[in-house]
Amino acid sequence: MKTVLVVGGGITGLSAMWELQKWKKETNADVRLILAEASNQLGGKIRTVKNNDFIMEAGADSIVARKANSMSFIKELGLEDSVVYNATGRSFLYNEGSLKAIPADTIFGIPLSVESLATTDLISAEGKVAALKDLYIKNDTFTKDDSIGDFLTYFLGEELVEKQIAPVLSGVYSGDLKDLTISSTLPYLFDYKEEYGSIIKGLEANKKKFQSGSGRKFISFEGGMGTLIDTYEQKLDEVEIWKNERVTSIDKNDGYYTVSFQNGEKVEANYVMLSVPHSVTASLLADKSIQDEFQSFENSSLISVYVGYDVPDSILPADGTGFITVDTDALSCNACTWTSRKWTHTSQQGNLLVRLFYKSSHPSFHSIKGMNKEQLLQIALEDVKKSLGITADPVTTEITEWLNNMPTYQITHPQIVSSLEGKLEATYPGILLAGCSYYGVGIPDCIDNGMVQAKKIIDTFE
Repeated sequence: MKTVLVVGGGITGLSAMWELQKWKKETNADVRLILAEASNQLGGKIRTVKNNDFIMEAGADSIVARKANSMSFIKELGLEDSVVYNATGRSFLYNEGSLKAIPADTIFGIPLSVESLATTDLISAEGKVAALKDLYIKNDTFTKDDSIGDFLTYFLGEELVEKQIAPVLSGVYSGDLKDLTISSTLPYLFDYKEEYGSIIKGLEANKKKFQSGSGRKFISFEGGMGTLIDTYEQKLDEVEIWKNERVTSIDKNDGYYTVSFQNGEKVEANYVMLSVPHSVTASLLADKSIQDEFQSFENSSLISVYVGYDVPDSILPADGTGFITVDTDALSCNACTWTSRKWTHTSQQGNLLVRLFYKSSHPSFHSIKGMNKEQLLQIALEDVKKSLGITADPVTTEITEWLNNMPTYQITHPQIVSSLEGKLEATYPGILLAGCSYYGVGIPDCIDNGMVQAKKIIDTFE
C-alpha cells in the first residue's frame, strides 16, 4: 500500500484530498490518504465566527460567482441549497472627507465602456482624454509577464489608474500594481488588448461575463464560509484527518519520504503535498539548493476588524456595500465592507455589521501592527466615526491578524515558481507544492490547484 500525505488543511489541501478520495473510491485503489493540519481546526484562511446573532469571517468572506459556477465542487459537496449571493449595491471611494460612488459600469474600477469613462465623476476631463488613447494605441511593448500597473497606466493614463483603478485593484491583490504581473492578476485584459486593440472595447464586448443583471458577483453559504470547510471534513470519510499534528522534518529515502511530527510520530509517505506557506515548506525541506527561490517570495500583512452594533444597518448610505480608502491621511483602514448590507445572512436581526481592513500597503500600518486588540479596536471605531458618522458602542467585535502571511506576487513570481518546480521534480520526486503561495490566492484558484496537484499524483498510478 502506498501513502499520500497532504500537509496543510486549508482549502487547497482539502480540495486535493477530495480529488484523491474520489479516485480511490472509483478505482478501489490500495492507497492510504492522510491530511495533517498543525492547528486544531481545518480551513486555513477560511474561518467563520458566530456571536450575538452576527456571522463574521475571520478570513475570506466569499467566492467569485463567475469562477464558482464553472466548477463542480458546490454540486459535488451537495451545497447548492446553502448558497447565498451578495446583495446588490454600490461601492464607494473615501476621498477628501466624503464617500464618492465608483461607477457601476466598471470592473476593478476599469471602465466597461467609453460611456462609463465619460460619465465618471472621479476623473477630470483631461484624465478622460488621456484614457482614450487606449482606443488607438497598439500594444507593441508588453507581455503577460510585465507589470499590470505599467500596462494600465500606459494605455489608460495615470489619473484614471491612480484615482479609480489602483485603489480597487490594489485592495484586491494586496500590493503595488507596479510590482504585480498581468498574468497573476488580470491576464484577460492583455488578451482583450491583443484581440480588440483596446482594453475598454474588449471589456465592453465581454461585459456579460462581468456584470449579471442581478449584480450577484459573489457567493457564500447560509452558515458562513466555514460551511464549505465543515462539509469537506464530513465527506472525507476515507481520509485520515490529523489535527494538532505539526510536521517538523521531511527526510528523503529510497522511493519514499519519512515525515516526522512534533509529537514524535513518523509517517513513511510515497507522495507528500505541501499545502502550507512557502516559509514552512522551506524550513521542512532545508535544502540550500532551493532556498534562493523560497527567499524570493514576498508576503504582505492584513488585519481585519469586525464591529457589530445594536442599530439597524439602514443608517448606512443608501444602496451602498462599502468603501475603499483613497485619502490615507484621513483614515487608517484600506477599506470597509458594510457586511450586514452586502451579506444579509450575517446579521440575523438586520443590525449593522461592518468589517475594516488594515493592510501593510497603508502608510500607517507600521505603527498599527504592533498594537494590542483594544488599541486596534479604537483605531477602527475612529475610522467608522470619520467615514460613516457612527458613534454608538459596539456589541460585537472580532479582530484577526494575518501578519506577513498574505502572498504578494511580484513581477518575477512565475519564473521563481517554475524554477522551484523544476528543482523539486529533479531532487524530490513525489513532493509537490500547492496553495496560494504559488498558484493563486482566490478560493476557486486554490480549489483548482488542489485538484490539479492531486491529479498529478493519480496519474503516476495509471
